[in-house]
Amino acid sequence: MKHVPILVLDFGSQYTQLISKRLRNSGFYSEIVPYNESIQKIKERSPKGIVLSGGPASVYAKDAYLVDKAIFDLGLPILGICYGMQTIAHFLGGSVIPADHHEYGKAKLKIEDNSTIFKDIEDNEIVWMSHGDRVEKLPDGFKVIGTSENSPYAAIANDDKKIYAFQYHPEVTHSIDGAKMLVNFAKTICGCEKNWSMGNFAKEQIKKIKDQVGDKKVLCGVSGGVDSSVVATLLAEAIGDKLVPVFVNNGLLRANEVEDVQSMFANRGIGLITVDASDQFLTKLKGISDPEKKRKIIGETFIEVFDKEAKKHDGIEFLAQGTLYTDVIESVSVKGPSKTIKSHHNVGGLPDWMKFELIEPLREIFKDEVRELGLELGLPSHMIGRHPFPGPGLAIRIMGEVNEADLEILRKADTIMLEELRASGWYDKTWQAFTVLLNVKSVGVMGDNRTYDNTACIRIVNAIDGMTATFAHIPHDILEVMSRRIINEVDGINRVVYDISSKPPATIEWE
Repeated sequence: MKHVPILVLDFGSQYTQLISKRLRNSGFYSEIVPYNESIQKIKERSPKGIVLSGGPASVYAKDAYLVDKAIFDLGLPILGICYGMQTIAHFLGGSVIPADHHEYGKAKLKIEDNSTIFKDIEDNEIVWMSHGDRVEKLPDGFKVIGTSENSPYAAIANDDKKIYAFQYHPEVTHSIDGAKMLVNFAKTICGCEKNWSMGNFAKEQIKKIKDQVGDKKVLCGVSGGVDSSVVATLLAEAIGDKLVPVFVNNGLLRANEVEDVQSMFANRGIGLITVDASDQFLTKLKGISDPEKKRKIIGETFIEVFDKEAKKHDGIEFLAQGTLYTDVIESVSVKGPSKTIKSHHNVGGLPDWMKFELIEPLREIFKDEVRELGLELGLPSHMIGRHPFPGPGLAIRIMGEVNEADLEILRKADTIMLEELRASGWYDKTWQAFTVLLNVKSVGVMGDNRTYDNTACIRIVNAIDGMTATFAHIPHDILEVMSRRIINEVDGINRVVYDISSKPPATIEWE
């Protein structure tokens, strides 16, 4: 197991990923593990410091998420954030009670002590509070180093043991100098070196792939999306013609997707094998409306198709996938108490009957880091800037059963939406945009005739890594053109709506 400078123990906060990302963006590698990770596994990772994240629970509750107290005996620097602060107080002899007034939003941090963790931090800077409990009594050996109007213990420290805690969230952008505080913890207090960069990551992965593959071959599933394009390019750099890139037309792709993908890889000098398995996928999806079943069927069928293709080539022992850190988090709940949101077709390993060994070079990085890696590898910006497209494709953008007629309706509507988004200049300003066919019919009027047709939903969001997202505030005149064109040009749709929900509580995709 590799050395991890900063280990983040997750108690279920919606901001946990931001802690790791802020550290990485500053050059310090960090990973997230569940709050109940065993002490032995923590020791195996050889961290130089530990961060205890925030969380939605109360540390004094009967079903509280409690860390193994032995982490305080490791002699490592520790930083507790919100629930993490309350955890420190609870275990080390202090006390935590419900706050008289819940504190959410901006607050001014008054620095009460010239602590190392506040190096180069201005007094009275804005920090972001989000808590309903508060520390009432400090543990022995701790002192107050920061206060706010409503938090007499906004920041505390035990310098001798190098244990620090904030009631606020330094990881969110609303905390003006929060990232600098995290850097002070990693660099000055933990003694970590700034050695995390996409250039270094690329070199490490190329060497790792070379060592792992040797003279064997790697089957790589590509879709033309950012993730698979980056994986294929990374593999091509590492192993050259030992890469066998396969593009599966599953019948669930957008309009002109097959031709676009083939052209893109031809321009990169990567020989792409295209397999048309659309009939196979659609046959298996017939009569299936449950979204989890659809995802699992698609994932299983992908593997079957790849296995069949692999048997046509000698020496293939590996299967490469574009699994991201966010896929892992959402699928297998690596984040402590977080619940599985939805399964991802490329997460969770291979079935027993399949003898390939997995290669997942992107498994430890976020989506925006994948884009950065792609640029590092020399991929063109227009390819890197493509919006995410899910592995299950349009199947999870059609509510209910998937059939060819609905796929054609959705393709036409989606094409119009994307045309208008690009023409308006908003495509590059947003994270992801797509159309959903709701399979909800309503009455309409076209000409003098009554209609009873389907409803399309436009979903456009802004995000950084996909873990959280807000709906994009697209000008109404642009949405109006999209709606008018879809209703006028696509038979079977007489109503268009716009999704204004954010993630959380909604997910980006509808299924």
